[in-house]
Amino acid sequence: MTKDQKDPLFVLIKSLTKSEKRQFKLYVGRLGVNADSKFLNLFNVLDKSKKYDEKLILSSTDINKRQLANVKAHLYKQVLISLKLNPAHQNIRSQIREQLDFASILYHKGLYNQGLKILDKAKETAINNEEKNLAYEIVELEKVIESQYITRSISNRADQLAVQAKELSAANVLTSKLSNLSLQLYGVLLKTGYVKDEAEGKHIEEYFNARLPKYDIAELGFREKLWLYKAYLWYGFLMQDFLSCYKYARKWVDLFYEQPNMIQLNPVFFLKGNNYLLESLFFLRQKEKFDKRLEKLEKTLAEKNFPDNENVATLSFLYINLNKVNSFFIDGSFADGLYLIPQIEKELKSYKTKIDEHHQMVFYYKFASMHFGAGNNLDTIFYLDKIIKNKSLTMREDLLCFSRILSVIAHYEAGKDEHLETDLRETYKFLIKMNDLHEVQKELIRFIRDLGDVYPQDLKYAFKDLLEKLKIFENHPYERRSFLYLDIISWLESKISNTTVGQVIRDKYLDQKK
Repeated sequence: MTKDQKDPLFVLIKSLTKSEKRQFKLYVGRLGVNADSKFLNLFNVLDKSKKYDEKLILSSTDINKRQLANVKAHLYKQVLISLKLNPAHQNIRSQIREQLDFASILYHKGLYNQGLKILDKAKETAINNEEKNLAYEIVELEKVIESQYITRSISNRADQLAVQAKELSAANVLTSKLSNLSLQLYGVLLKTGYVKDEAEGKHIEEYFNARLPKYDIAELGFREKLWLYKAYLWYGFLMQDFLSCYKYARKWVDLFYEQPNMIQLNPVFFLKGNNYLLESLFFLRQKEKFDKRLEKLEKTLAEKNFPDNENVATLSFLYINLNKVNSFFIDGSFADGLYLIPQIEKELKSYKTKIDEHHQMVFYYKFASMHFGAGNNLDTIFYLDKIIKNKSLTMREDLLCFSRILSVIAHYEAGKDEHLETDLRETYKFLIKMNDLHEVQKELIRFIRDLGDVYPQDLKYAFKDLLEKLKIFENHPYERRSFLYLDIISWLESKISNTTVGQVIRDKYLDQKK
């Protein structure tokens, strides 16, 4: 990764919109003394630069090398303060925090009653918007003020605050346990993907049950339900229980549609919930439901009151486009979806600093798989090479493994088998290193390795023989994970019937609908 992408200040300044840059200069210019300040000069240089260049900074300003770190830190802070003051970045949380700050100032000035009035309104807003951490913080400050200044406005004020603090604390503890479990399961999913064998499945099951706190669903608020559904969702994905994934992803999304104000406050969670709902429907091959949900999401995003910021825009791009691609996978219409690839690639460049490397690689795997389904093997190899040659990618070991397997198949299909033995040997070593060499992979690698000894007239029989061997794993609780990444069964059937993978999947989809 290049230096300009790593420098936080440069990336922050380049992320600013024209209006945000204008506001920053107005904010800085409110004091005439800042007009020729070093940090403003630094801002102007970085704003005009296409990449971070320390030599250019030092030659274009009166900042010396020893001062640069401090000036950068000061500029970074001033940009953030300017953004904080921008109405576009104001939300319920920032408004509550602001009221909390105001109340603290009034308290320190000895204006207790005024501080308590502000806190009371802020607490009501926090509770109504499920901001229980902030509500608890407010109650704690109320207790401090009441302990020093008895208002006598409510006779049981101390008891009331104590009960509120206890209830909020209990809710926050439950939320913390659920969010911890959810994030830990998500971390496992990102690191290793679906469970690979019975031992791993048992470990995840025990891990989940040991850490799932006791709860009464009727007593849970929005926040607690959200983290509960997330935890069950990740557990379902790890165990490849896609019906369970669909169930909890739907509960997650419906939670937002039942309380639309929460979409405004938590647009990121709303988007993520929809993405996992679509992913569940994708694995269940429910195209009609999938397309309806995708259309509903696009309509919601197009509404005028839907939150609009860089983070939301990035996630919207990511989830809408990944699922648009997935739609063509369900019914095998790969060739029909190829037009999306150059469009998405072009937009990906503008999100270069905002979309993490993992998701960029997922796009490349999808592109490769779509080309493979359409019979374009050289294009398949092109996109897989982007993943295989990426030495910095540490997440989704399963993605790395299946990229190598698909690459071997694509090389064979394209007739580029001059290095087949070497590729097979490297893939075999890689799978062993990743502890991902299972029966499906073994059979497939053994088959491709031995293809050179098969006479042309016997090829179809060899494919049929491998198909029979792999069919028994199609519904195996752990071996079937191979088919989630690469539809090897359909590939073999396409070789036997002398057609494309896409046509085989299309025929299966139409048979399923009958």
